[in-house]
Amino acid sequence: MRLEDLNTVVRVLKREVQQWPVPAIAKYIETPFTVLISCLLSLRTQDRTTVAASDRLFAIARNPRTTLATPVSVIEKAIYPVSFYRVKARTIHEICRGLLDRFHGEVPSTIDELLTLPGVGRKTANIVVTLAYGKAGIAVDTHVHRISNRLGYVRTSTPDKTEMALRKKLPPRYWIVFNDLLVAYGQNLCKPISPMCSKCKIAQLCKRVGVKTSR
Repeated sequence: MRLEDLNTVVRVLKREVQQWPVPAIAKYIETPFTVLISCLLSLRTQDRTTVAASDRLFAIARNPRTTLATPVSVIEKAIYPVSFYRVKARTIHEICRGLLDRFHGEVPSTIDELLTLPGVGRKTANIVVTLAYGKAGIAVDTHVHRISNRLGYVRTSTPDKTEMALRKKLPPRYWIVFNDLLVAYGQNLCKPISPMCSKCKIAQLCKRVGVKTSR
């Protein structure tokens, strides 16, 4: 894909995504801690469930100290029914303990430091550094991975490999916004199975890699 085509894709997507709700994680950018925890809750969980669970949890505790003081059983009840809610409740406690013991209660601002926290992978780390700290990063989830490959912009087999490929190829000015655009587009139109290509405003620029059926 040529740079001018990529510019067109980004410009069109910025316009198109305005018709859909803001992704759940973008609702909790008040502090780095709320970004981190809401991102953890969102893993393998629908946005509606993530929003409700985040609201309930943050009504109880909004920082590492008060969250660690909250019993795991109470956190479980607050975040249910997010996927793996029992595991996530324990992980939240472990994260808070790590933040208090090793980072003076502050969420670190580098990917390498974030990756030392329990349950934090590259996607979550990139979301924290971009949304919470406004630093360069490329958060790659299943939507970003799928659509980047479907467009023919990269050819990769995993989200982590997609992140590395995008770091080499994607212009820095698009790094932070790329996740928001492709997540919203993937959730609402460019579905994993049978994407709605007939309604897609960037269809003429898409190579439709791996698409066998569409609507």
